Amino acid sequence: MGEYSKALEYYEKSLKIREKVLPPAHPSLATSYNNIGQVYSRMGEYSKALEYYEKSHKIYEEALPPTHPNLAGSYLCFAGCYEKMGDYTTALKALKNAYKIQEKTFQEGNQAFASTFRLYGRVYRDLKEYLKALNYYEKCLAIDRKTLPEKHPNLAVIYSNIGDVHRLMGDYEKALAFHKKALSIQENVKCNPLECATTYMNVGETYREMKDYTTALTYYQKELKIREEKLAKNHPDLAVIYHNMSKLYFSTQKYSMAMKYVQQAVEIGQEKLSSTHPHLVEYRETFEKIRKKQ
Repeated sequence: MGEYSKALEYYEKSLKIREKVLPPAHPSLATSYNNIGQVYSRMGEYSKALEYYEKSHKIYEEALPPTHPNLAGSYLCFAGCYEKMGDYTTALKALKNAYKIQEKTFQEGNQAFASTFRLYGRVYRDLKEYLKALNYYEKCLAIDRKTLPEKHPNLAVIYSNIGDVHRLMGDYEKALAFHKKALSIQENVKCNPLECATTYMNVGETYREMKDYTTALTYYQKELKIREEKLAKNHPDLAVIYHNMSKLYFSTQKYSMAMKYVQQAVEIGQEKLSSTHPHLVEYRETFEKIRKKQ
């Protein structure tokens, strides 16, 4: 959490200096707003992130040509934020805008497309359109394999994303094979610990669905340790792991433990997410299921 506070402090100082010396529609100001927005997004403060993204985007639209890569990047920031907020329709609109610019600006196979395809995959996964999600993730992987070293952290992320979709489609063997590829990079190369935590979560979810609850719990605990160290106590990503643990304890008929974790998930969800966010809806449904068993 301290890393985010430091980053925010640094970017805000930088913004103050730029505001004093630059005209109000200067692209460097937009970059400052965008940087601050990205930190808020990582902190799970999505509404604040959007405010800064909007300020940044307004300047980019005024100051840059309509096919400038920074505008595409700005649309991707919107898409990522709306996806986290559970507004998948708006996320897809932003992705289309980013892709339109990238098509005009970059050659096919450029690394810039990888982020767009990965985000498309994430949104379609959220929408439960798994074949579409897989198609976009595979497009992203094809670009990453051509443009990045074989042990690059981005490859680990996309392997785990693909593994997660295979889990959701019921192919656990394939899911675990992709997660193993991800972890062989993440556990041996300097990676963002939160990306590694996501892989642990995906592995845990796979084992939970395979009814291997002991192994699932081991991976959930690895994930939880990282997230609790790195994130604020009310970060939406912590609600996800609490909810997963709650489902595991429900399946093993440990209802008081299940209730403990789902309550934490609901509390964070109510504070940080909109009342219609699919995650919060799911947390409440799990809460009701457990309550009926007690």
